[in-house]
Amino acid sequence: MNFSINNRRYIGNKYNLMTWIKQMILENCSERSSLFDVFGGTGVVSVKLMDIVSEIIINDFLYSNEIIYKAFFSQKNFDENKLKNYVHAIAEINADDLPDNYVSSNYGNKFFSISDAKLIGYIREDIELRYKNDELNEHEYTILLASLMYSFDRSANTVGHYEAYIKDKILRSTFRFDLITPIKTDIPIHIFRQDSNKLSRNVFADIAFVDPPYNSRQYSRFYHVLETITKWDKPVLSGVAMKPPEENMSDYCRNSAPRIFEDLIMNLHAKYIVVTYNNTYDSRSSSSKNKIMLDDIKMILEKRGLTKIFSRDYVRFNAGKTLQTNHREILFITEVKNFE
Repeated sequence: MNFSINNRRYIGNKYNLMTWIKQMILENCSERSSLFDVFGGTGVVSVKLMDIVSEIIINDFLYSNEIIYKAFFSQKNFDENKLKNYVHAIAEINADDLPDNYVSSNYGNKFFSISDAKLIGYIREDIELRYKNDELNEHEYTILLASLMYSFDRSANTVGHYEAYIKDKILRSTFRFDLITPIKTDIPIHIFRQDSNKLSRNVFADIAFVDPPYNSRQYSRFYHVLETITKWDKPVLSGVAMKPPEENMSDYCRNSAPRIFEDLIMNLHAKYIVVTYNNTYDSRSSSSKNKIMLDDIKMILEKRGLTKIFSRDYVRFNAGKTLQTNHREILFITEVKNFE
């Protein structure tokens, strides 16, 4: 199996909505040579809009997502046979014969079986050593790291994120290392890992696509296992879920979210601003309740120009505590007046 970019479990993933979103953009944005994907997430928005734009700027503050973008979007050379041979060599390893490592000591019998955790940790250390020894170029390095993330995400003992693992479950070894399939494209793709509000002041694009977090779920905590294994700085982990010290905590997940969102919108240099929103404010779970309300978004966007609102039914992510009835995905498209 070779992974496509959408083969991830990720909160707010827009993959199943992109046909509709793309059609709304085609019908309502007459100029669309460049796209600024402000909160890139899985990267599927950029991929799905790639054939209707001529340039993409994609940004996300997670290190793991930056690596994934570089793996899928870079057009630099890589040796496909070298990577396939590496995967074949890994398949020959008996994970039970491996010594304990950082992953097995911290995540074994929690997020992964002990055997899978040993193999994941071995692969991660080996990739790092090969890159440092110039056995892998940068694109090969990011492809292998992204492949490792996609592979262990498939076998992780979670409900779709890493806020917690499923307890009292007999863990079987299901990990299999497979490669991602990098995307071939002729258009330039610029990758950033910056604070979106700061970056927005320096990017000019026809379309700014804005899909920020709206509730108290901090993505850096929900995906801390991906962040820790990808960065490989081996921090001391703590708590039941074995989390690293806090970093990259987003103001969009706090009560300050409306003010931060307005700062972003007012400083975007785009002819069109496209914003997605879902009505999770009626959720049972406090972590799912929106920090920004529908009327707030509408009011803020109307300050920039004529704003159209579209909506459709959508079954969203559910970790077991959240109502899914009457759920709607809402799309705002603002034609910016006095674009600069």
